[in-house]
Amino acid sequence: MAHNSQKGFSDSSVHVDVKDYYGKRLQKTSDLKTGACVAPAQPLPTHVREALKKVHPEVTDKYYGCGLVVPECLEGCRILDLGCGSGRDCYMLSLLVGEKGHVTGIDMTEAQLEVARKHTDYHMKEFGYKKPNVSFVQGYIEALTEAGLEKNAFDIIISNCVVNLSPDKKQVLAEAYSVLKDGGELYFSDIYSSGRLTEEIKNHKVLWGECLGGALWWKDLLQLAEEVGFSKPRLVTASIPGVDDKELQDILGDFKFVSATYRLFKLPKGNNRTCQVMYNGGITGAEDVFHFDCQYTFKTNQVVEVDGEAACILTHSRFAEDFTFQPPGGSCKPCCDKSKADTVDPFELALRLTSKGPSPATGGCFSAKSDAVLEVDGEAAYILTPFAEDFSFQPLGGPCQYVSGINLKCVTHPVSPAVHTVTTTCVHQDACCTLSRSYPLKHAYAHIHTQEGQAAVSES
Repeated sequence: MAHNSQKGFSDSSVHVDVKDYYGKRLQKTSDLKTGACVAPAQPLPTHVREALKKVHPEVTDKYYGCGLVVPECLEGCRILDLGCGSGRDCYMLSLLVGEKGHVTGIDMTEAQLEVARKHTDYHMKEFGYKKPNVSFVQGYIEALTEAGLEKNAFDIIISNCVVNLSPDKKQVLAEAYSVLKDGGELYFSDIYSSGRLTEEIKNHKVLWGECLGGALWWKDLLQLAEEVGFSKPRLVTASIPGVDDKELQDILGDFKFVSATYRLFKLPKGNNRTCQVMYNGGITGAEDVFHFDCQYTFKTNQVVEVDGEAACILTHSRFAEDFTFQPPGGSCKPCCDKSKADTVDPFELALRLTSKGPSPATGGCFSAKSDAVLEVDGEAAYILTPFAEDFSFQPLGGPCQYVSGINLKCVTHPVSPAVHTVTTTCVHQDACCTLSRSYPLKHAYAHIHTQEGQAAVSES
């Protein structure tokens, strides 16, 4: 990859291949050969679900993310989306930050940006905004300042299954660090591997385009983040993506992959004191319970002792006003208990979540196989409605209607007697929360039932 401060950043062969894959070869989500680049459905807060419903259908159809990157406490923030593609996350976030906030999307693929830009007026009218609070820039995520983005300008950077597509992950992290404000956060979902990949895998164009060939060994992320200056990556959630293509499976061999969401912060150095903190409540979508990462869940008015780095994050980030620090004024004691600061293996977390069922901030998953019939609860059915072209609903002819108060397991029904029924464990409280998709799905069926066995699918 060429990067010259005078001549400017230029395409590598990887960039050319990625542009071709996402700009020309892929026309819709069902063109993908694996489930790595497709977001598993998760338990969505109401305000996020409502924001997604307002996004234009064409923008949603061109969405290829591997997770749903919606951090908390967004009102009034300036957000940058790395590899924004068609702009789905940008438009969702532009509603959540409000008219006083702003969202910038950057992508190197003009074909994707054309889709995003042509729907700006539609979304501003839908949101009731007097002027646009979203903009799109063509450029490289390895060269943000060269694309015209200012240093120390953003409160939050998000990225959804894009960093793996870059041939220079460290440069991406370094550029992200430079444009973040002090106390700012990089909150991103990506695909990671169980080890350093072979050259054969890294040079396979389809695997790279499918977010697998460029996957970073998850332990290398920890090292790169430290070298750039970020805080230690804090794991939020993880799930195992499906790879059902036999030819691709043979090439991948024993390598495993995980979709993981991490939070990285730009913090002052030398803060290593534990603190007792109390969540004051009130963050939109997390009014009573704030799931910060896979290690810390804060309940309103409950005192929790956090490790030194977590304490530094909470005191120096946008979350500072949402917490009370004990004692008031923050004279935290020297760090002695680092039990919560241990590194979490994303593969272990994904397996644990799959076996226990997801928490509200996480997502286990099961695969929806082609020609298989799946029974899902009302919320999962509601989540599937943006992907209506990929599913057939039973009874046919009606969109799903969300029904609260259900407590069903997701059951894969046999298509024939030779196919075994598989009961998943992804059940949380009132609803089974997650569903990841494999391709093709044109003949999949979703049955929706309430606890009493009544159909919860409305007739059109």
